[in-house]
Amino acid sequence: MAGPPWLWLQCAKAAKERSPLADTDAAFNDVLPEALRFRSPAPLVDIGANLTHDSFGRDLEAVVRRARAANVTTLIVTGTDRTHAEQAVALAQRYSGLFATAGVHPHDASRWDASLAAAMRELHQRPEVVAVGECGLDFNRNFSTPAEQERAFEAQLGLAAESGKPLFLHERDAGPRLREMLKAWRDDIADAVVHCFTADRDTLYGYLDLDLHIGLTGWICDERRGHHLRELVREIPSDRLMVETDCPYLLPRDLPARLKGRRNEPALLPWIVREIAHWRGSDEAELARATTKTAQRFFRLNEAGEAQETGRAQQES
Repeated sequence: MAGPPWLWLQCAKAAKERSPLADTDAAFNDVLPEALRFRSPAPLVDIGANLTHDSFGRDLEAVVRRARAANVTTLIVTGTDRTHAEQAVALAQRYSGLFATAGVHPHDASRWDASLAAAMRELHQRPEVVAVGECGLDFNRNFSTPAEQERAFEAQLGLAAESGKPLFLHERDAGPRLREMLKAWRDDIADAVVHCFTADRDTLYGYLDLDLHIGLTGWICDERRGHHLRELVREIPSDRLMVETDCPYLLPRDLPARLKGRRNEPALLPWIVREIAHWRGSDEAELARATTKTAQRFFRLNEAGEAQETGRAQQES
């Protein structure tokens, strides 16, 4: 399998069982200053962590340890193409509490072909893979043409219906078309989450009308771009809301201390949950419990953070 040497070296020992974390790690506390060592009052699920990003190459184990110290007990590692999905599976084999998604991001939709479709179908059968995606539409940058994006997304909608696993969706400046395509498949697809939601009220209600879930990130902590979300968070039902860092991206702008390197990581998720709870006018612990319960149900994880049997056979039983 392709991928950076650091990742395969770290995962090579995990062929049959997941490994406990090392007892000591000099880098454990070096990255986060004291003011940023948060701990959630209840276990959290980070539904979108890009841990295969090169920025995690030198201290991945410390990153996972810091997440656990913050009571972020479950990490869904995002697979945005074949290589990164395979890497995400390797990490899920290496560390307990980690799971993977497998899909093709709309930026890479031009690469979609029969071989890639077959590889994705095979990945979706892996027990470590708990969702199809990241997939969807992005009409903001159009690194792949809209036609290429729609072709790849339509194919992945079919794979989600085939596997019975939920969808992990990306959307930017493409809400009406995404909803139109999803509506045609909605009866055949189990669940779907629009991850890193940043859009307006009309788009939000369009997704909720399709019974979609909503993933919120540290975008809400950005007073320049995310202020509108502070007015919308009260309108998201608690059983439709999940939380994520989308690390290493979207470092919250309102953290109480500076972070060297400005890399976001799962250990900072409790701060995002605290902010969401504030703007919802709810209790932080209550919100943590609710989002975790929703995520466990969505990704078919039991309370111990283990994947339950998934797929079309379970859905029809």
